Amino acid sequence: MKILNIGLFGFGCVGQGLYYVLNHSTGFKANIKKIGVKNRDKKRIVSAEMLTYDKYEILNDPEIDVVVELIDDATEAFDIVKTAIRNGKHVVTANKKMLALHLKELFDLQEKHQVSLLYEASACGSIPIIRTLEEYFDNENLVKVSGIFNGTTNYILTKTIEEKLSYPLALKQAQDAGFAESDPTNDVEGFDAKFKTAILALHAFGIIIEPKEIINIGISELSEFDINFAAEKSYKIKLLPVIEKIAEHQITAYVIPHFISKKNNLYKVENEFNGVIVEGEFSGEQFFQGRGAGSHPTGSAVLSDISALSYQYRYSFKKHEQNGSNLFTRKVNLKIYLRIQTKEDLAQINFIEILSEYYSEDYSYVLAMINLEELFLVQNYLKEKSLFCAVVGE
Repeated sequence: MKILNIGLFGFGCVGQGLYYVLNHSTGFKANIKKIGVKNRDKKRIVSAEMLTYDKYEILNDPEIDVVVELIDDATEAFDIVKTAIRNGKHVVTANKKMLALHLKELFDLQEKHQVSLLYEASACGSIPIIRTLEEYFDNENLVKVSGIFNGTTNYILTKTIEEKLSYPLALKQAQDAGFAESDPTNDVEGFDAKFKTAILALHAFGIIIEPKEIINIGISELSEFDINFAAEKSYKIKLLPVIEKIAEHQITAYVIPHFISKKNNLYKVENEFNGVIVEGEFSGEQFFQGRGAGSHPTGSAVLSDISALSYQYRYSFKKHEQNGSNLFTRKVNLKIYLRIQTKEDLAQINFIEILSEYYSEDYSYVLAMINLEELFLVQNYLKEKSLFCAVVGE
């Protein structure tokens, strides 16, 4: 078996995790030839000879077989990945934002240049969900894929619900533990989960969805009133992405907090762990759980992709071939809990039906049926007014 030469971009948390697991792996060997970094002053655990500040030293090196992209900047990452593919190099990436924003172009590029673009680490950390959808469920008629795709929000929700911490304190603990960035918007507002949702939609249902078409309502407006309401009903609050077939060739997708009951497998998924539920027409429900964040778990997922390249593995995208006529829709009805400030908030939203209402001086809410399209249209209003919304599910 040929030992692959790797050109690595980025040597932060995941890059160092890959370096560690690669050097401690007993079953697979590869050589990191060069590491592309930006900060010339930062001390690193590798020799200066391994480092480069010129991306083309990696991209144009004929001895480098695989480019591994692990940087934060989605725009620069796209340029690196695109150039590497055009230069005939295989690519492994963990950049879910870059992938989701450019999924159609990257899909076409890797087909045109007949190279592998692998990205298991871009969705759900150590859970091998992309490969599972590609290989195990390739001929299964899937009905729904849902789960906890973001370890930061799940950690915060665990702390607020199980330990009764306030949202600001739980967020600070997540930041101190290294699970949340100093600016947590990408996680707590559901953008990270949305990017992963767009990626998994391709492998589960063969559909490429523009991220801007997927509603993402986060947890930053969560209050003790919402937590207490959920507890009284024996629910837990989880930020759940959902990708679901709702009719023949009709696929919907959204990222919204959910109230879930004890019979849901995601009920006991806590802290930084992720969980994925795959529902098939024939196979029924399958549940996967694993660490959703961290240097070594994510580095392990990257290494798995590099290992797969050693035997010329490529995504087959069978679902895209089988279900290329699938269309995205928001024409689906949801039962929601909506905490409001005043009755005037209700006048701004077109509900299908208000099922129940509660009003007090400091806390008011409604349970209602609403069309996802309407929720999509008023999501900015909900944010501006600090209203908390959650789907009431199983």
